[in-house]
Amino acid sequence: MESGRKKELAAFQKAAGFRFKSLALLNLSFVHRSISNETGSRLNNERLEFLGDSVLGVVCATLIYQKYPEKPEGELAKIKAIAVSEEVLSGIAKTLRINDALLLGKGEELSGGRDKKAILADTLEAVIGALYLDSGYKAVFSFVSRYFSQEIERITADEYLRDYKSVLQEICQRNFRAYPKYRLVRKSGPDHEHIFWMEVDAGGATYGPGAGKTKKAAEQEAARMACKTLDS
Repeated sequence: MESGRKKELAAFQKAAGFRFKSLALLNLSFVHRSISNETGSRLNNERLEFLGDSVLGVVCATLIYQKYPEKPEGELAKIKAIAVSEEVLSGIAKTLRINDALLLGKGEELSGGRDKKAILADTLEAVIGALYLDSGYKAVFSFVSRYFSQEIERITADEYLRDYKSVLQEICQRNFRAYPKYRLVRKSGPDHEHIFWMEVDAGGATYGPGAGKTKKAAEQEAARMACKTLDS
């Protein structure tokens, strides 16, 4: 490994607050599959992402379970779903400057992959998977607690748990005696990583587009934009 790359990984570890025994394992967690597609190598971070996704889920579930002993299973599940969402993970990844350490294929680099939320979120999961293999569950729990506890507290505020589609429907029925209408504007990305863009017509105006990995998620984002204006 070149000295420049070692310095990059050292800076990342210092910012993240942990130290890997295997620098090669940490480095692998940043190797996006676009490099494999271009070079034919099978080495990329997808397997680490798979592991990290599961470990992160366990830690977040534990943190939420311990923090909210009064909440029923349904509410705990909703908080966890948001805590491990692409939006939250990509935000933490940016805080850690994971985008600076990413290793991308030329095509993905040129298409702005270094700033794509899906790639940032997946890479953070890969880093967590690598940390688990390198240093064990205790190290992962400490890391996730440090960066996700505040997010979990934010999520439990009403603003984060609102079902914006339901709220928008109530506003439209009350104020306009009509239902909001959603429309697919466009779909981008490769087949396995589609991003949907939805607009919503409400009260004679169009809001959005909202983006999401599913049509429902994109509709929620468009509804949130509409609610921000109509419910103010």
